Amino acid sequence: EVQLVESGGGLVQPGGSLRLSCAASGSTFDDYAMTWVRQAPGKGLEWVALVSWTGDVTYVAESMKGRFTISRDNAKNTVYVQMNSLKPEDTAVYYCAARSGMAVPTSPDNYAFWGQGTQVTVSS
Repeated sequence: EVQLVESGGGLVQPGGSLRLSCAASGSTFDDYAMTWVRQAPGKGLEWVALVSWTGDVTYVAESMKGRFTISRDNAKNTVYVQMNSLKPEDTAVYYCAARSGMAVPTSPDNYAFWGQGTQVTVSS
């Protein structure tokens, strides 16, 4: 079973950038597809981006395409999301999640292992 710990959140001004990290431990990291999901105040979970276990397949939600980039470093057991041109509506708790295997579904329901989340606040 994999354990996940997110970091890198914080307060940023509109138009700014943040890079979130998710460090994995407890299992073979490159056996897992990874995803980022966010939850804004008072709203449900929103899928952000995913990366396959090899790192060669990535998808980003349409509303974030061109601003967010997902990547992973299997040597460091870490997945990242680089977030640029941040907007107030990007304010949310960001979670990383993992699922074992080759499939790369976008629905958060398909990911069994979750971190505790990191808060991102975009405000002037």
